[in-house]
Amino acid sequence: MAQDTTVPKLNFKYWLDKAIEWSQATTLESQKDVCLHLPQLQEFLHQLYETIKHLGSTVAIQQFPLIGQLLGRLCWNPFVIGYDESQKALMWCLCCLYSSEPQNAVELKANSWIRSLLCHLLCSSKWESNEAETSTFISALGYTSADYYCHLVKNMVVSLVTELRENQFNGLNIQESTSASRVNAVSIFCVPLITLPDLTPLLETLLLYHGGSSKEILSSEFLEAVNEAFLKKKISLPESAVFSLWLRHLPSLEKATLHLLDQLFSIQLNSLEEVAHVIKDSLL
Repeated sequence: MAQDTTVPKLNFKYWLDKAIEWSQATTLESQKDVCLHLPQLQEFLHQLYETIKHLGSTVAIQQFPLIGQLLGRLCWNPFVIGYDESQKALMWCLCCLYSSEPQNAVELKANSWIRSLLCHLLCSSKWESNEAETSTFISALGYTSADYYCHLVKNMVVSLVTELRENQFNGLNIQESTSASRVNAVSIFCVPLITLPDLTPLLETLLLYHGGSSKEILSSEFLEAVNEAFLKKKISLPESAVFSLWLRHLPSLEKATLHLLDQLFSIQLNSLEEVAHVIKDSLL
């Protein structure tokens, strides 16, 4: 998609200039200016997301070489991320820039930067606007900052797992469409964080969740990413979750089968016992 059709270059530069201006000023007037422009900023971020979501990270960065600077500045502006819609849009854009299979040191570094921003957005709270108060609050709890944010992520996972499991066994759901949309959004958000150990309970719960919809509610990107991580042994999942993944997403089952055949043909196996072990380990 041409850059000028959806997100004009002039408009992109306008918001980058705004982000720089906001980060350099801490006056009441600049804070009011952020709040005044939030509706237009959210619209821009949604347009940006719609533009880059089908491009792939490399092409997106080629078309918008300053996109990292823009998103990074916005993610650290407490008045921007203090509003859920802005925070969500930023997360979507960051997920589009994440390389599922980084090919070089630059992409690896970019992935690390994206993960740190996503974790920052996850951990954002009303105390973030004052770092001194945040530090004092965390210290009073007896945590280091790293431990505190780690606990926040774990609590978020526990909360989402509890919500999904309660909804799963709640019988008829009068908000079925809303629930399906929320579950889909959670699955998309998990994509760049799939290999984080703390996320495993949420991955399992999502894979075993079906809700009341007749259509698949988990994003295909999520299902493909989980399958890829499982095949490369970057994550460990219970058999029930893996089987559910393959039953709800046949391309993943096909890829797992081809992966097993490739293993059997490429690895030097000295006995039938070794062949049986490889097959059993694949869960196929």
